[in-house]
Parts: sequence; C-alpha cells; structure tokens
Amino acid sequence: MNRSERFYKIDQMLHDRRVAPIAVFLEELGISRATFKRDLEYMRDRFHAPIIWDRETGGYRFENIKTPGPVYALPGLWFSVGELYALLASQKLLGDIEPGILAVHLAPLRARLAALLEASGHPADEIVRRVRLLSMATRPVAPRFFTDIAFALLERKRIEIDAWNRGRDELNTRTISPQRLVHYRDNWYLDAWCHLRRDLRSFSVDTIRRVKPLREVARDVAPENLDKHFASAYGIFSGKPKDWAVLRFAPDRARWVRDERWHDAQVSETLPDGAYRLRVPYADERELIMDILRHGRHVEVEAPRSLRRRVAEEIAAMAALYRHSMDY
Repeated sequence: MNRSERFYKIDQMLHDRRVAPIAVFLEELGISRATFKRDLEYMRDRFHAPIIWDRETGGYRFENIKTPGPVYALPGLWFSVGELYALLASQKLLGDIEPGILAVHLAPLRARLAALLEASGHPADEIVRRVRLLSMATRPVAPRFFTDIAFALLERKRIEIDAWNRGRDELNTRTISPQRLVHYRDNWYLDAWCHLRRDLRSFSVDTIRRVKPLREVARDVAPENLDKHFASAYGIFSGKPKDWAVLRFAPDRARWVRDERWHDAQVSETLPDGAYRLRVPYADERELIMDILRHGRHVEVEAPRSLRRRVAEEIAAMAALYRHSMDY
C-alpha cells in the first residue's frame, strides 16, 4: 500500500484496537520500524494526529485531549477505478428506484453511499456532478415480469413465458427453468433451461410479454455447464464455439483495440506494420458482426470464409442503400 493508504490504516487500527503495539503495525502494514516512525511523525506534524506512546500498555494510542489547537483530520483518499464505479453505480441504481415499500430501508443505504463518496474529501453532490455514468441502448423491462422471474429463479421454480422473437417477429410460448440473470451491455438476460428444446437458452428479459409461475421444481444446471455454454463463445448469443474469428485491425485503430478485452480466450498479436490481429471464438455471428461493422474500413475479417462472406454481404447491402439515396 502507498503512504496515504498507510495513514488511513494506522488511523483505523488505533480506532479499532484503542492501543496497538508497534509489532502489530509493522506486520499489518508490511513496513520497517524506521518507515513506521516516519509515518507517525508525518501524521503528527502535518495532520495534528494526537498519537502517543503509552508505556503502561506497551503500545500506541490516541491521546484523549481537547485543545483549542488544530483539529486532527486526514486528507481525502481518492478511490480506485473499481471502487468509484461501484459507489456511483450503486447510487445511480438506488436513485432510479421509484418510491415503494423499500424506501425506508434504502434511505440509510443511500446515506451511507454518500458518506463513502465524501471520504475522498469532496462533497458527494460535487462528485456526482463531475463524474457521470452513461448507459446506452438500455431497453426497459416491465417491473412485474422481472419480479416474477427473480422470484422463480431464487425459489427454483419453473415458469411459463411468452417471449417475442425479434428476428422472426413472433411470440413464442416456452416452459423454462430459470438458471441465472445476467446484466450485459446495460440490459438484462435470463439464462434458462428450455423444456421444449431440451437445451439451454438465453432470453432478453425485455422481450418477455407474460410470465406464469408454475408449481414444478426447476431443473438445475451445474454452474460449470452454464459457464461452458454461455461464456465459451463471444457475446450474449452463446453456445459451443463453432469457429474462431480472425480480425485484422489497421494500425491507426489498433491503438484502441489492442487494450480491449473481447473474450477471455482471445489470442492477439501486433504485426510488423503496426496492425493488430485478434482471434476470438464465436457460436453466433450476429453480435460479432455488429461489433466488426462499428470499426468500418479499419478492420478486415481474415477468417473464417463464412464470416467474411456474411460481413461482405452486409456491407454490400449497406452500400446499395446509400447508393440509392445518392441517386439525384
């Protein structure tokens, strides 16, 4: 831990233990005796920390004195990327909840989040105003359906659903055993065992138009089998990988894509001319094609042939659309 983190750790240990021997500090902080002494002197001189050595107990403690002098206060400690995201995301989600039966229970939690944000030494309102979390292409979910799904998921019960198939523009009725809810790219998906297809399926929760709870116990699928099915290939349209996509990004785009994580099993290399070659496993090319097209002329599908042909057909159809609109 860095020096600022050590200051907070020392402060926490003294508050928690009241008295702490030097050996405990050295072990917890992982520093030498000389470094610890320097940290104490810095806290006393710069932050006015009333830390004293207590001979009777053989340890350090806070001195219980009240003087008109400077008040002891540590500087704000800024968050890591993950901590700041977690705090702001939690606050945003709680703020989006409409007033209901949980309001009285959530109020202390919201207050605690605000206090944690202010631990940085800056007002929580100022942080929220200056740091923003933006969601893109979020599709609304009917609260009643989500509640019924979540209840069946946790109670391990089957449900009957009417799910709209966007591709074929039709409504399908299925009996499913919910396995887990997944929040992916700002939208909710339900991984489930479909009793009609006798296989695992993923349903976009916003496409579910009806939920009927059933008495039958849900069929359980082992977590490792869920991961094997839903996480072994690229994107939300998962399943057993059928092929590997080989994508070559131009040098100017490689500077961005090189730092992106498309899949846990991806294989990549930087080529002599500065281009970037990325290999990812996929089971269904729909989402992959969308992500390829967003890079436009800066990416080329090198393999497999079937994926290259699908992308070429999509580009040709787009070109024809715009060619037609330019005929004037």
